[in-house]
Amino acid sequence: MKTPLSRRSFLRHTGLASVAAFAFPAILRSQAAGGESPNERLNIAFVGVGGRGKAAVRGLKDHNRVVFCDVDQDYPAEIYQEYPDVPRVQDYRRMFDRYANQIDAVTVSTPDHMHYPIALAALQLGKHVFVEKPLTHTIWEARQLARLAGEKKVATIMGNQGHANEGPRLLKEWIDAGVLGEVRELHSWTDRPIWPQGVRAPDHSKFIPVVPPSLDWDLWLGVAAERPYDPAYVPFKWRGYWDFGTGALGDMGCHIMDGAFWALGLDAPQRIAAISGRANGLSAPTSSMITFDFPARGGRPALRWTWYDGGLQPPLPDGWEAERKFPENGTLVVGSKATVLANTYYDSVRIVPEARMRELAPALPAKTLPRVEGGHFAEWVRACKGGPAAGSDFQYAAKLTELCLLSNVAVRTRRPVEWDAAAMRVTNLPDANQYLTKQYRAGFGV
Repeated sequence: MKTPLSRRSFLRHTGLASVAAFAFPAILRSQAAGGESPNERLNIAFVGVGGRGKAAVRGLKDHNRVVFCDVDQDYPAEIYQEYPDVPRVQDYRRMFDRYANQIDAVTVSTPDHMHYPIALAALQLGKHVFVEKPLTHTIWEARQLARLAGEKKVATIMGNQGHANEGPRLLKEWIDAGVLGEVRELHSWTDRPIWPQGVRAPDHSKFIPVVPPSLDWDLWLGVAAERPYDPAYVPFKWRGYWDFGTGALGDMGCHIMDGAFWALGLDAPQRIAAISGRANGLSAPTSSMITFDFPARGGRPALRWTWYDGGLQPPLPDGWEAERKFPENGTLVVGSKATVLANTYYDSVRIVPEARMRELAPALPAKTLPRVEGGHFAEWVRACKGGPAAGSDFQYAAKLTELCLLSNVAVRTRRPVEWDAAAMRVTNLPDANQYLTKQYRAGFGV
C-alpha cells in the first residue's frame, strides 16, 4: 500500500491551490465559427470510474479526460480498456496534488460517505464539480457544499439526471395553471433496496479475510472509521450500511421525489415520521414508510408526502384501470381536480386514469418553461463555460438531499422528528441531532 499523503501536506496544498486555481480559468475560449474546438473542451478529472462513474466518463466523452481516480485497479477495467492512455491514480489527494493545475472540473462517483471530502477538495481548488446523488452523506455536509460552491462561484450539479427532463417542467406548468387544483397529498415509492438492509451483522459465511490486491482498502474507507476489510461492504452492498450509504430513500429519493419537489416549489418539511422494518444502528431498514409534512407556502396549502420502499406501495388512486400496474418506482401527485403519475426520472408524466388524461388534454397549458437541451451533462458543461446555472446545482441539490436524509433521522430515532430548517436542528429530540453530521477519520482534509 502506498504511503498516504499526510493530512498536513494535503491541507497545506488545498489551502494554497484554492487561491492559485483562479490563475487557470475554467471558462475556455470559444471559436468564432464552426464546431467545438479543442480549446472549448473541459479538462476533467474523474473520481470513481468503476460503477456509476462510467456514466460520467461516457456522458462527457467530448471533453478531455485528464486523469482517472479509483481506489480499485480492477473494478474500472471496462473504462480503462476503453481509454488506455488516460493516467490512473488511486488516491484522490495525490490526484489533486499532481493534476490540480491541469483540470477545470471534477466528477465524483464514489460511495456516499466520500462525496463530501472529495467535492470539498475540488471546491477549495476552485474547480467545477459534478457529484452523484445523494449529494452528501449528512445534512451538515450538504449545507457546507452549497455554501462553498456559492462562495467559489463555480458550476456544480448533482447526478439526478431526471431534473433535466421534460417531465418536471410539464408538471410545473400544469400545477401553476391550476390543472391539478390544490395539491395536498403525494406518494412516492421504489423497488429498492436491491442490496442487503436490516443487517444486524455482516455475513461472514463466505468471508475472505485477505484484501484483494487491486483494492486499497484504507482509501476505500476514507473518512469512515478504520475496520478490517470485509466483502460484506464492497463493491455495491455498502448502500445498506449507515457508515457508507444512505439506504433506499437516500439512494432513490433524489430521483423519484425531485420533479414534484421542484414543481411545487417545496422547501423543508416541518415534521417527519417513519415506520420501518428491522432498522438498527448498523444498517438501514428492510422497508420503510415515511411521512413528510410540509407547511402552506405561497398561497398553496399544506401537504403530506408519503414515501414507501422495501416492497410497499400506496393505495391505487380513484379510477385506476384494473389491468394497469404501478411502475416499480414512481410518484403520484394528488390534486383536487386531477392526479399525475410520474416514473423514476420524470421522462413519463401522465394524468391518471388515462380517460382523465384524454379529457383534459385539449385544455393543457402551453409550454412556457425553458427546456434543457442535451441532458444534465450538457447542462453542466454549459454552466462550466459561463452559461446559466444547472437546475440541480448544489444550492438546489442540497435541499433535495436534506429532504431525503431527514427520513433517515426519523428512522434511526424511531420517533417523529420536528425540524427547524433555519437552525438546522431537530427541536423535539435533542439526541437526534447527532445524525445531522458525523465524525471523520483524520488525514482526509475534513
